[in-house]
Amino acid sequence: MNLEELEHLDAEGLRGYIRSLLWQFRLVDAFWFLKTEEEHGLASAELLNERVWTKVGELGARDILQRFGPFAPGVEGFLAAYKLFPWSLMVDYRVERAGGDLIVSVPRCPAQEGRRKHGLGPYVCKHMHQAEFEAFARVIAPNVRVECLFAPPDEHPADCHCSWRFYEE
Repeated sequence: MNLEELEHLDAEGLRGYIRSLLWQFRLVDAFWFLKTEEEHGLASAELLNERVWTKVGELGARDILQRFGPFAPGVEGFLAAYKLFPWSLMVDYRVERAGGDLIVSVPRCPAQEGRRKHGLGPYVCKHMHQAEFEAFARVIAPNVRVECLFAPPDEHPADCHCSWRFYEE
């Protein structure tokens, strides 16, 4: 990896570069999904997405653990590590504590809203995120379990696309 071009950037320049990089990551993910859907159908795109995100969750967690760990055990460590996962920076997650559990909700989902904006129906993301979160947790905090409270294709309130419970076993 050649990072020489970034050496001249100050802190604000680096933040701008990170914003650009994250936006480009989201573009790649969106267009990969859309083109897979066009070529192979929505069900196949959803299945492949689940497989990809299982691996992304695992490998992302390994990298974060290596670079920034160790993390506290349990849900607090999971949350601290997940906040460093680049994909979590692209979504406005809302985190609430309920006893020892974490409830993580997504009021506005960029992917689902993008589909709606372009006249496409929602896609099933529940299984993909379940797999992503579980793979991430296995690496960072193996005693953390994930429960989907609701996510597409489930019915959801107008002000929230999905909600997840993270708890210790």
